[in-house]
Amino acid sequence: MITKQDIFSYEIDPKYNTSVAYFSMEFAIDQALKIYSGGLGFLAGSHLRSAYELKQNLLGIGILWKYGYYDQVRDGNALMKSEFIQKDYFFLQDTGIVFTVTVHDAPVHVKAWLLKPDTFGSAPLLLLSTDIPENDDVSRSITHRLYDGNESTRIAQTIILGIGGAMLLDALGIEPEVYHMNEGHSVSLNFYLYAKFKSLEEVKKRVVFTTHTPEMAGNESHNYELLKEMSLFYHLQVHEVKYILGMQGDDFNYTLAALKFARKANGVSKLHREVATQMWGNNEGVCEITAITNAQNENYWVDALLADAFTNGDNAMATLRKKELKKTLFKEVANQCGKLFDENVLTVVWARRFAGYKRADLIMRDWERFEKLVNNAQYPIQLIWAGKPYPGDTDSVNLFNHIISRSKTFKNCAVLTGYELGLSALLKKGADIWLNNPTMYREASGTSGMTAAMNGAINLSLPDGWVPEFAADGENCFLIQPADDHLPAEEKGRLENENLMHVLEEKVLPVYYDNQPKWFQIQKKAAKDVVPAFESGRMADEYYRVLYQL
Repeated sequence: MITKQDIFSYEIDPKYNTSVAYFSMEFAIDQALKIYSGGLGFLAGSHLRSAYELKQNLLGIGILWKYGYYDQVRDGNALMKSEFIQKDYFFLQDTGIVFTVTVHDAPVHVKAWLLKPDTFGSAPLLLLSTDIPENDDVSRSITHRLYDGNESTRIAQTIILGIGGAMLLDALGIEPEVYHMNEGHSVSLNFYLYAKFKSLEEVKKRVVFTTHTPEMAGNESHNYELLKEMSLFYHLQVHEVKYILGMQGDDFNYTLAALKFARKANGVSKLHREVATQMWGNNEGVCEITAITNAQNENYWVDALLADAFTNGDNAMATLRKKELKKTLFKEVANQCGKLFDENVLTVVWARRFAGYKRADLIMRDWERFEKLVNNAQYPIQLIWAGKPYPGDTDSVNLFNHIISRSKTFKNCAVLTGYELGLSALLKKGADIWLNNPTMYREASGTSGMTAAMNGAINLSLPDGWVPEFAADGENCFLIQPADDHLPAEEKGRLENENLMHVLEEKVLPVYYDNQPKWFQIQKKAAKDVVPAFESGRMADEYYRVLYQL
């Protein structure tokens, strides 16, 4: 059987000697390992990369999704559709460990695989799978699809991640000083720890929690009786769970429970900490919520030649390299859409997890003005959209396809499918402007703009999530003025579309075409301001200093 020495291929830096198990439903480590959906995975992947670079005593616990999230492809009409294609990974090491976890009062066999640190340059990652011959078809399907649409399957997934992950650590003889829940999906581990240590206080000594969701509806909850039937509470009865946590009602909220089990929690930006405290702070027994702003790994994301040009103040080299990167991106545009983009034309990219509140179509809201923008001969523009909607979210899938249909006739507009790590990097390196226009206070952090700024793509953004901590309007980004908070949603959308278009037409385009020295200064300052403040080495260190240390 594999040992702890086999898991860690590097010597731990004594500064980071506290042992941490980092539980996350998804990790975006490398394009080749498709076990993520979006920003939560991108964040976890950068965290593990920086933990490796800093030689921290941290290992990841996740799930080996047989079909990943899904493959975003096109149907016969060139609209998106979801395909579920089996993934095989010959670079994972078989740990030789198989154990059983109780799900729905029945034993489910779980096999553990290891992503070794040197494979992709990350902290070690243990991945759990139920897709083995010892299980029946229903049990095997638990680890088939990330965020499965079936409620019972989703609950089973959280049991495998939380209880299964904790049991695996025991099987390995590893007793972490800290169990870190990255979002509430692993909340079941607390019930395993409660059975082991016999008190809430003992669990609290060991558990910390990161919350990512600044709206109540997005925080997962299920009926207590269903969770009891599914065995999520391990050996506890419903009345015991309610008594221990001081929770009432018919539904068990993962986030609220995690905040009661943890000794300390964090929001993922300073603004999000305020929102999270307002959401949860009035509940008795919740822990302190601090702020540790998300970040991304520079070594993985940055184009080294472009970074050198910014560091050296070499405008000519930066311009040349940016055009080379745009050409590389535009080959993918031509491949997917049959449109030939021009590297000399300002290129705006909207790309991220595709959800309604992120408002991919805000720029199209005033259609007549949008048409004028894309047909402007004096200041030409190119627009690219990309992102993966949740496959069961019909509204978001329809919106994605609506944008494809509406933009299809414009030779300078393209919608790309297959938004994963590889395409994300192409877009960030090839964009001139990185557009971010969510509904205010709905974006806990957002990290795509960080890696865009590392690569000379200037943020055009509403001041939500991480942006207020970074933004100097007109100096390292362009800000969109938000509408008054008290206005109706429809009026907010109208005003924020007007404000977005105003900044594009009156500031962004004139600077790009008429004042290239200023454009370069904005790019250079953005690249300087984003690292190290929003580089995940800072974040990984901060987790040790702020969240992990007693």
